[in-house]
Amino acid sequence: MRFRHFAALLGIGISLAACGSGPGASNARLDTEDQKASYGIGLNMGRNMQGAESRLDRAAFLRGLEDAMARAEPAVDEAEIQTALRAFGEAVMQEQEARRSAEAEKNLAEGDAYLAENGAKEGVTTTESGLQYEVLRQGNGPHPTATDRVSIHYKGTLIDGTEFDSSYGGQPAVFGVDGVIPGFAEALQLMPVGSQYRVVIPGDLGYGADGTGGDIGPNATLIFEIEMLEIVG
Repeated sequence: MRFRHFAALLGIGISLAACGSGPGASNARLDTEDQKASYGIGLNMGRNMQGAESRLDRAAFLRGLEDAMARAEPAVDEAEIQTALRAFGEAVMQEQEARRSAEAEKNLAEGDAYLAENGAKEGVTTTESGLQYEVLRQGNGPHPTATDRVSIHYKGTLIDGTEFDSSYGGQPAVFGVDGVIPGFAEALQLMPVGSQYRVVIPGDLGYGADGTGGDIGPNATLIFEIEMLEIVG
């Protein structure tokens, strides 16, 4: 989890992410290899600190950073620092969990509304599991089974239209039917070779309450357009 990386960075006092708020930081030169490397260190550290920035006192942070680099005597007793770090870390984790829980509830409600609306459309079929699909082109080849590997083209979007993945523009994707999320695996087995379907996957048949940590949040409903090209083994 990000928090573990963040806590480790605080513990050793080398994170550079907060430097971005210092005087002139946004105008720092990035010409030399050392400057670019320094910027990269700050960028990577800052990414690991996302979610904690609202609690971080940047002035105090920078003072600690400067004291460490100058090998100065710490201005706060080490025991006090460790106690404060533990409390800080717990508070950050609680805030992150609260935000994630709120996001999960929001995504679930919006997904349920979308599924209800989409399921009422002509040509949309809802399976027993809750998966929805619409046949855009029906092929006449064989259906893959759970143990098959298939070659497909696909595009995945969220219900707001955000595209999070696509095989178009490159080679078709090849993978085992049983190696993907449950809703996608179910959809593949419905599709004879030569077909193109539009599939809507509820959150519990996708990445569930965890999401992916990227564009796909907790309980996100996913939309895929899939072309079944061939069964490859």
